[in-house]
Amino acid sequence: MTKADKLSRRERQIMDILYRLEHASVKDVMEAMDDAPSYSSVRTLLGKLVEKGHVGHRESGPKYVYFPLVAREKASRSALGNVVRTFFDDSPYLAVNSLLDMSLDELSDEELDELKSMIQAHRRRKSSGEEA
Repeated sequence: MTKADKLSRRERQIMDILYRLEHASVKDVMEAMDDAPSYSSVRTLLGKLVEKGHVGHRESGPKYVYFPLVAREKASRSALGNVVRTFFDDSPYLAVNSLLDMSLDELSDEELDELKSMIQAHRRRKSSGEEA
């Protein structure tokens, strides 16, 4: 995906803010954080995200404005892949099973039916040789 897929907690927090705001200065990011570190720390974290290829920036007067370079869906898939590899022995089956167990009481019948439909659609694509 990028030079470095793994992001720290703070980097993920900043990415979430950039996805919500679409573009932001260091000050904007700090204002959106509940427990913001210092200005220089946020600037350094944004610089690391630029180096890793997750964030771009442009000059806007005397400051830089930062924006995400990686689509949120692509970043989410990469992060989920890391979780599956790390905690579920690289098994999507184990990860999905764990999610279903965790949310048993939270999923409506309609959501379970939708999941069933998604699985059936995936099976059809798999049997026809399509990529997911």
